[in-house]
Amino acid sequence: MTLGRSTAPPVRREPPDTTPDATAGGSGGGTADLRVPPRIGPRHRPPAVSLAVRTAVPVLLLAAWWYGSASGRIPPDVLTGPGAVFGALRELAETGQLTDYLLASGRRAALGVLAGAGAGLLLGIAAGLSALGEELIDPTMQMKRAVPFLALVPLFISWFGVGETFKVVLIAVATAAPMYAYTYLGVRGVDREVVEAARGFGLRGARLAAAVIVPSALPSILMALRISLSVSLTGLIAAEQIGASEGIGYLVTLAQQYYRNDYMVLCILIYALIGLVIDLVIRGVERVAMPWRGQVAAR
Repeated sequence: MTLGRSTAPPVRREPPDTTPDATAGGSGGGTADLRVPPRIGPRHRPPAVSLAVRTAVPVLLLAAWWYGSASGRIPPDVLTGPGAVFGALRELAETGQLTDYLLASGRRAALGVLAGAGAGLLLGIAAGLSALGEELIDPTMQMKRAVPFLALVPLFISWFGVGETFKVVLIAVATAAPMYAYTYLGVRGVDREVVEAARGFGLRGARLAAAVIVPSALPSILMALRISLSVSLTGLIAAEQIGASEGIGYLVTLAQQYYRNDYMVLCILIYALIGLVIDLVIRGVERVAMPWRGQVAAR
């Protein structure tokens, strides 16, 4: 018996179907199964809706305050009503004292923040950039940060008296610690590869700090500025209650001495409005200096 070649016809293999209808989808549905992906990017509310949402809670609190005072549920000796507070505001505005007090407090706060936050910024950059700077600066600043600045008031009075120098120095000391801490952390958090790349292009020293380090640490620096400005209000109150003849803190002292509840509430509202203005200013700076920040958070 001899073996010969098989006479069976060869099997013909069809090429795979590569048409879009056959490859799209997993169930043979074709392009009908495809869907448009969801929108990527921030969803902006209309300005009127955003303003209404932002003011909803303050308006509700104001309405509850007015209703409680008008109905007698909140006694005047506990919390003065909005009408009495508005009357105190009008009284101060007509005499010109409100403008004088605001200008005096603003001048002291501006000088103190400029000195304290400026020093904290420079020390934070120096400690974050250099190992030697960290060894020289950071231990002292950490000890200073642990000491409440109000505990330094008697010492500063013995050094500077109760004049303007005492007030400015107290505010400066209060604002230096948060500015240093956040700036130091921001500088230390800068990507090392970015710094090495900048050094490869010849940037050194002050040019490296100004062109690469500070812009990269800008979110932390702006947060430090926001906190420093808020802390400066606390230092301002403490400073203006000692040896002052004008200022919002001095007005608080007068309200306490003469049991003027309306003036006390008015001062609280003024500080709240100052804090709101500070936040709006910092937000504006963030939008201008860091426009990409709005694309990060899910809206």
